[in-house]
Amino acid sequence: MSEKIRGTPPSSSKKGGKCVVGLRSSDRPEQENVKERAEKSTPEPTDEGSEEEEDTEEDSEEDEDIIDDTPRMWENPLPWQKIKVKNAKPPHPLTVTHVNQTNDLMKMEHAEAAMQAELQNSEEWLHTHSIEYLKLSLKDLVDKGKIGNLKADHRTGKAMQHIQFEAYDVNEFEYKLNMAIEMYTKRIKWLLNGSKRVFGNIRGGRVAVLVDTSDANAGFGRLTAFQESLIHLLDEQMSRRKTLYLMSFGTDTDPLWPVARDVNCRIIEEGKEWVMRLKPSGGCNLLKAMKHVMKVQDIDSIVIILGSVPDQTSEILCDFVHQMGIGQERPLQTIAYDCSNQLTNLTLRNLSEASHGSYHCYTASCEEQIYTGTDISIILKEVQKAQDVINKIKEMRDGMMGDALVSIMNEVTAEVAKLPQSRFLPRPPGHDKPLKIDAPKFQPRTSIDWIKQHGLKAKRLDLYQVLAPNAYSYKEEFIPVIKKAVQSQVHEKAMVQFQWHDGSVKNVHVDMTLLFEYQKQLYSTVGLYEKRIEWLASGSRRIFGTVVEKNVVILVDLSVSNVNYLVHIQHSLRLLLEQQMINKDFFNIIAFGSRAVAFKPTMIKPTEKNLQEAWQWILDLQCGGSRNFLSAFKLAAENEEEIKHGIVANGVYLFTSGVPDQTQDICCGYIEQATSGRGIRLHSILFNVDDYDSDGAIPGRYANITRTAECLRNMAHCSHGRFHWFRETGIIENDDIQHITTEIDKAMNFSRKVQLLVESVKKKYRNRFQSIYMEEIQALPPPETGAFRLKALPPARTVPTHTRRHQTEPLSDRQERSIVPKRPASATGLRDLPPPPGRTRERPASAKDPKDPMSRVKGKKVLTSSFFLDSRKVGDGTGTVYKKYPEQKSVRKTVGQPHIPDTEDVVSTKEWMRLYSLTKLKLDLNKLISGPDCKHVEESVKALQKPVSAKYCDIFPSVNIKGTVKHLQLLPHELKEYEVQVEKILKRYLKRLLWLLSGSRRIFGTVIHKKVSILIDTSGSMEPYMMELKKELAALIWDQLYRLGARFNLIRFSGNCEKWRDQLQPATQELCHDAVNWSSRLVASGNTCTLDAIKMAFDDREVQAIYILTDGKPDSSTSLVLKEVSEMNEDRNIQINTISFNCSDSTANNFLRLLATQTGGRFHRCQTDFDAQLFAHKLLTEGFGDTEYPHLPEFEGDDLRRLGAEINLARKYLSQSRQYRALYQSKVSQSEKPASSKATTSPFVVGKPKTSTR
Repeated sequence: MSEKIRGTPPSSSKKGGKCVVGLRSSDRPEQENVKERAEKSTPEPTDEGSEEEEDTEEDSEEDEDIIDDTPRMWENPLPWQKIKVKNAKPPHPLTVTHVNQTNDLMKMEHAEAAMQAELQNSEEWLHTHSIEYLKLSLKDLVDKGKIGNLKADHRTGKAMQHIQFEAYDVNEFEYKLNMAIEMYTKRIKWLLNGSKRVFGNIRGGRVAVLVDTSDANAGFGRLTAFQESLIHLLDEQMSRRKTLYLMSFGTDTDPLWPVARDVNCRIIEEGKEWVMRLKPSGGCNLLKAMKHVMKVQDIDSIVIILGSVPDQTSEILCDFVHQMGIGQERPLQTIAYDCSNQLTNLTLRNLSEASHGSYHCYTASCEEQIYTGTDISIILKEVQKAQDVINKIKEMRDGMMGDALVSIMNEVTAEVAKLPQSRFLPRPPGHDKPLKIDAPKFQPRTSIDWIKQHGLKAKRLDLYQVLAPNAYSYKEEFIPVIKKAVQSQVHEKAMVQFQWHDGSVKNVHVDMTLLFEYQKQLYSTVGLYEKRIEWLASGSRRIFGTVVEKNVVILVDLSVSNVNYLVHIQHSLRLLLEQQMINKDFFNIIAFGSRAVAFKPTMIKPTEKNLQEAWQWILDLQCGGSRNFLSAFKLAAENEEEIKHGIVANGVYLFTSGVPDQTQDICCGYIEQATSGRGIRLHSILFNVDDYDSDGAIPGRYANITRTAECLRNMAHCSHGRFHWFRETGIIENDDIQHITTEIDKAMNFSRKVQLLVESVKKKYRNRFQSIYMEEIQALPPPETGAFRLKALPPARTVPTHTRRHQTEPLSDRQERSIVPKRPASATGLRDLPPPPGRTRERPASAKDPKDPMSRVKGKKVLTSSFFLDSRKVGDGTGTVYKKYPEQKSVRKTVGQPHIPDTEDVVSTKEWMRLYSLTKLKLDLNKLISGPDCKHVEESVKALQKPVSAKYCDIFPSVNIKGTVKHLQLLPHELKEYEVQVEKILKRYLKRLLWLLSGSRRIFGTVIHKKVSILIDTSGSMEPYMMELKKELAALIWDQLYRLGARFNLIRFSGNCEKWRDQLQPATQELCHDAVNWSSRLVASGNTCTLDAIKMAFDDREVQAIYILTDGKPDSSTSLVLKEVSEMNEDRNIQINTISFNCSDSTANNFLRLLATQTGGRFHRCQTDFDAQLFAHKLLTEGFGDTEYPHLPEFEGDDLRRLGAEINLARKYLSQSRQYRALYQSKVSQSEKPASSKATTSPFVVGKPKTSTR
């Protein structure tokens, strides 16, 4: 709570003290009653006999004050209220009215008002809670004083009024003001809870609710959140009303019921179902909706929920309300729902004022707008009034009140003045007593170290560790002798197929007894993890986390923003000293505001005496200054005395409520430099506080809480420390707890996989296999959720242990090439193991020995063995035996199994094909069969004088690859595997094609740059397409620019050019709404000044790319445009991407294509005559058998053309592969013919006439 709202606590004083205030009559014109009383009294300057008269006058004045305290009806007249007689019950015949009943009813009215505070708006609530009603205004304060003697001012000579105050009265008055401010603050908090935060406090018993369902309010992803808010409103506020009427309006009105209905549970459920059926319905015809609802009977309040600009102007709507409101009391409660347009807010405020209603504003992005509503702003004005009176009292205590002199006598004693400020704050019981130290029984550890001993892998409870002894690899190989591919069949009879962590599929023998025991162990382990979390969330660990280091320094934030939380900070430090400090080697405490102050110059041992002394030092701390974090951290990390004695602070714990004075980059850089190589870790603790101010949310921190947490998290993690974030309600984020919850999630995932294994066995052997454990093996129930359950972070990448590597069954070379090394979807975030051995990228041999860079080449020499001869007659008397010859490197190529991610990358097709083309994926069929050893050789033999073909040509089929005869060495099963992979890649290409032709990319192509200018042609020829262009432009802003987070600007050009903004703007929600609103007002007219628009775009030095949409050639010469653009872009290198919109002129399209090519951009033309969805559906349903049908058109845009060419190439390779497989079948049929029918012939060549083969 800020000091501005709560005020300063009243200072204690002796009851008999007095306060004398000197006031000039000219300085206080508002105190007319004081003037009158001063004119009537004529006190003498010095007269001893007048003391008794003064006493009697004081007594009479006190009696008058007592009489004045009684309420008078003529001072606070009650406003006239219209009596509702509908459905009223007749009075009881025995009712007797007495004269005193009026006073009794007035007293009961205040009691009933207190009980019905929730049903009152702020104006009604302040009738019994305002500063004037509570008699706490400045006039009431002055009335408590007594007129003193007149004295002359020594400077001007004018008479000055003197008013004497009892110090007790002043202190009590100040205390009541602080209590009133606290009451107003609680009221504001209540108004910001639940549905009242979004829709305000709905008043009235018979309510009609008008809901805006225009395209602007119910579109762009806003509908779901809007429906949830409306359902919350019905449950929380509308269910307590007597009558309810619901109606939505867009271009037309749509009421739920023809008349208002009495509220009951069935009516509320109908309202919820109606809310879920809401959908966008055109414009925002508010006037028509108001005309309709004014005719509804039995309604005393109308609620208008508006999220867009109404179709009518504010003057028309207000005039209608004035005319229809004559003789009716139907206040309008207007609500601006998440709308950043000021015109909407102004219209709704005018409507509420015209009907004497209330106004409420809610925006998700700007909390300050909520405080501009009628209910909260009225209360904030009362808070300001009370604060002004408190400031006047402070001026009185400081000796001045305006220009008047003030003297205070015996108000504050010397003893009270010496007390610290924390003594005026509420304290828990026993706060000042000595510490009750409780020594821990063991040395705590971080969760990472704890998991190393108690984690699933450490306890050998990893599912793959349990299943590894009974898991066998699936095999499939081609046997040349029988010319068939043979695969393992054991799993179909005795095993279950199970996907392994590396993506491979293994045959697993399911042992029910083993899995039953495994489930029990998992259950007990999860229980252990939950106990760990409960321990981490208890005691001082809930505030500071776990303090694990031996040498500890605590940095405490005592900036001025924490002045109201000093007792909380002291109590937190008390718990830390009592529970976690006694078993450390050394400790110290450093408090910092604008400067840092340490408890001791160096760290000391945490003996009981030192801990008690530290607690007394903490009690004397006061808040002040800013947050100079670096001075405190430097004092902890660079203590020269500690360095001399070899003592290092292993753990530095920062306890703060906001970001430091220094920027995040400076803090993180210094922390990394100071902690690197020294074993120092900084752990940050953020305690969350809630503040309110009369102008909105208090800046109690220099950033909002999300950015504050991000800054402190980065500061902790840059030194390998831990981050802890908590508030009064519990822990929000804790690194230690997140590691434990990750292990719990991993155990739950393993349990679900075990259940799937058991279910597969039960389904396969339902009648043949029975076991007593079948019903008992079930997945573990999810752990009970509590305050400590947090969202698990992605686990850190871990390196598998040596034991785990040896447990993995080695795969054959053939299988290593065929198994897809990718992780299953169910194992995401659970295990991070190295890829299979066949895909592991080893270091080159030349890198193993840096001294001998030729070791890789030398290792391929022939292996020999030398020996000595008995006779030295030959050579040098030694001999050599060749033991092993170098193996020749195989040039045979295998079919790979590539993978393209499912998520679409926002890049051009050219960049995308550099990664995922058929060549990059090693699926180019020509390269697979074009090795050097596959070439068919025909040489001329001189002895025979004729060409002779290569030997054994009849064994392998021959094909023609780019004019060269090659022998086909890919076997049929390898060709079949190749076709499977190509079909999979083809499906992914089709998905990319559909993505390129969906949304705004169909018209504008893909926007891949972060700083762009969009040039829009609004010439006269665009008139027939303007409605379509506006819709597509709005889709471009939200679908691409907003999601990409780009900085953009819009420029329209026709006969002249106009910018949306002077420079590039970030794609925030507010600016995107403004850009869509600007584009909706575009009108087609004039010529096409393309060159002027490009020059205007080049004026912004921040632009990286330009996207220009037009339907034809420019007015000027196309060669002039190309020349001017080339000169402007010589040093800028800005890419210009051109978009042909409904243009069939080939000359204009060639110009746009040339402009894009010249600047390195892309040309795009929307395909209006191609149905991509139909093409993909036909291709997927009819298969890829026919390479010509369905026909893919020739795209003109660069992105679509490149992707279409790759799709056609893949279909071509697929057809060729099927022809090659047919060759094997023909070979087999020929081999079955009699040997006599065989003749020496040249090989049959695919793609080349047989007669041409010699």
